[in-house]
Amino acid sequence: MAREKATITLDRTKAALAQALIGAESTSAVVDVALDRLIRAEQLRGDIAAYRKTPPTEDEIALVAATEYGDLGDNTDWEALYQDVP
Repeated sequence: MAREKATITLDRTKAALAQALIGAESTSAVVDVALDRLIRAEQLRGDIAAYRKTPPTEDEIALVAATEYGDLGDNTDWEALYQDVP
């Protein structure tokens, strides 16, 4: 992808914090990562919105109804069993 210089106005404190959080070498790298994440988040948001507009088909409903969940519905307190696991 072609890159070119651009002049932007930003909050240097936010940029420095973001740079430290992701270990970026430069503010440009931070902006690049931020734009990538924004694009992915907005594409996902659009996909979810489109998915919600389309009701499930009869086949999809039947597939969910026929799914066997086995022991997933038991009364095990999984949080208590794994409370000391980080």
